[in-house]
Amino acid sequence: MYAPAPLPAMIGQRLRDGASAFGARAKPYLPALAISSALGLLAVRNILEDAGRPAMPLDDSFIHLVYARRFGEGAPFTFSPDGGFSSGATSFLWPLALAPFWLIGFRGLDLVWIVWALGTVLHAAVAVETKRLAEPLVGRAAAIATAAMCLLFGAFAWFAWSGMETIALAWIMTRTARVTSDLAETAPHLRTRRLAVGVALAGAAAPLIRPEGGVLALVAFAGLLLYPPAGSERFGAAARALLPRLWALVPVAGVLLVPLLNVALTGHARSNTTIVKWAVGNPYFTDERLTQLVLGNIRMLATELLSGGPYTAIFLPEQTHWVLAAGLVSLPVAALRAKRLPRALAVLALVLATLIPCTFLTILWNRVRYIWPFAPGWFVLVGCLGAALQALVTRWKKDWDFVALLVPAVFAGALATKLTWSLNDLANSARAIDAQQVRLGMWAEKNLPEDARIGVNDTGAIAYFSERATFDVVGLTTEGEAKYWVAGPGSRFEHYERMPREKLPTHFIVYPGWMGMQAVLGERLFEATVTNQSILGGATKVAYVADWSILGTGSQPTTPQPPALLLTELDVSDLESEAEHSYLVGGTTENDNAVFTSYDDQGSLLADGGRHRRILDRFSVDLPAGKPVKMVARLASAYAIDVEVSIDGQKVSTLSVPSSGWAEVSADLPASKTGPRARIELRAIGWTDPAEAHTGPDGKDEPPSFGSMHYWFYEAQ
Repeated sequence: MYAPAPLPAMIGQRLRDGASAFGARAKPYLPALAISSALGLLAVRNILEDAGRPAMPLDDSFIHLVYARRFGEGAPFTFSPDGGFSSGATSFLWPLALAPFWLIGFRGLDLVWIVWALGTVLHAAVAVETKRLAEPLVGRAAAIATAAMCLLFGAFAWFAWSGMETIALAWIMTRTARVTSDLAETAPHLRTRRLAVGVALAGAAAPLIRPEGGVLALVAFAGLLLYPPAGSERFGAAARALLPRLWALVPVAGVLLVPLLNVALTGHARSNTTIVKWAVGNPYFTDERLTQLVLGNIRMLATELLSGGPYTAIFLPEQTHWVLAAGLVSLPVAALRAKRLPRALAVLALVLATLIPCTFLTILWNRVRYIWPFAPGWFVLVGCLGAALQALVTRWKKDWDFVALLVPAVFAGALATKLTWSLNDLANSARAIDAQQVRLGMWAEKNLPEDARIGVNDTGAIAYFSERATFDVVGLTTEGEAKYWVAGPGSRFEHYERMPREKLPTHFIVYPGWMGMQAVLGERLFEATVTNQSILGGATKVAYVADWSILGTGSQPTTPQPPALLLTELDVSDLESEAEHSYLVGGTTENDNAVFTSYDDQGSLLADGGRHRRILDRFSVDLPAGKPVKMVARLASAYAIDVEVSIDGQKVSTLSVPSSGWAEVSADLPASKTGPRARIELRAIGWTDPAEAHTGPDGKDEPPSFGSMHYWFYEAQ
């Protein structure tokens, strides 16, 4: 008769089986983990020597720690203690992964050790996944060399111990490409649900680590549609065909989760980071300008960044772009020889996704960090180049089967020559962030009132260490501020005028030049200056008392006006006022949106937001039909200029604007032209003195243009 094993023996056997299975799964990672650990020790040692304590090289790294703390405190998706939902987290999963460690007691700088440990594991993991992705295309030896490229790549070393989600994104995208390829290459009857679940979860996780991972989510979606797991025999033919393909919805859910959450809690799908950094949707980028920006970024990517130019010399050897171009040509050759077309397409998707950062306002942020997660795809291309060259050479030299390994191995060695430079820069940058951002955050915690609200333009370390409420003037972590930052200083100033004073910052810790409105920076309290660095937004960052006394000083005309009824007004740069009056922004840029200042007769400083370089101002106003109206315009011009005023396309007046940074001129609008939604146009028609030399700051001839700040419409007397 069968006697069941005692319970302790059963538990022991299960534990042994689990340990054995874990050991088998972990074994392929051990060589890579050994190398990653050695590099990690060097990186951490350098940082500790330079900074004197745990430190991270980017202020954004501390933003993740703040969001992780908020998860741990039971206030997920918030940033500032006094704020609500913030759509500023660039990664959904990275802070979530850190939150448990905060809960068990890793606080302050202690949490940096956890970040470093996770970076070490992910550094090894991305190398293993790159090998697995490449091996069916290029063979085992060359695939090992592609893993070596990942391990010896300076950018991966820099970001693995930076606290950023860069390496996590590189790993999940490479894994998604690999498991989707495995699914496609598995015989239909062997495609298990477990394999499909692996593809679905990897595809869903990729966009939750960073939005760029959505490209690989689409790869997983396509793979699950085209190569579904085998259906159960319990269902009919139609159900067997449809039900397994439902796994394709999981990656789609990963893509949609964060945008839908944003819509539900903020009313807009785009995150704050997207609003600030993405050129698509930026109000100043028309189709033509957007196209020029993207093409310019692609050109820079291809000819400078991937070539080891000035911005990437610390990571990439010179002329790398030619190696990658040859690898791109070799990819279809390797795919055809190995009969691995789906895998080649997955690699191609990973490579082409490198173009996504070319749609950002700049591709150069933070050591060009947005392009590196796609590097595993580049390294597979180098492996394909070796495989293609071997196929070519062995036509004449049958025994030259080492070529497939030689090419990627030599490239891995070339990458390794940059490691010392990369790790030294990592330590130098971490020291700079610690000496400025972290120092200011700790100073604020000791010296500012507990109810202080700090206006910041790099919000991570100051928010993390100060324990104070923050107001992100850039808008990355303070909801609703991003569009005003994108618009320019003039629009931010006008926005602050509309805000309740109790919601405005009580203090600022900013780079003074970033604000674009010096008048709101009051008493100077403290500053941190760091030289010998290239990672900071400025050498000196300053803590100020906020001074809001300037707000509203330009809301009324400064020239005497008759006591007539004010009918309506347009406040230029005030985004809400501009929208109300259908104001045409036109071809100007955010640099033309500024705060204008002047002094009144008593010597008091006045300020008003406005826009420079206006060739044409066009807007609509509701005026009483059949009644004359007096328009008062606050304009500016470097030289005396004539401006034509028209209503609904018909000229009604010409204004002579003197050379001034702040002038108020008026025009009488006839009763025959007034009415609801009257379209007002002011057009620069020429300098008042054509013989005068009209030169801009660059010394070139300046075409006629004016600055506009404000329009008031009064009943005519």
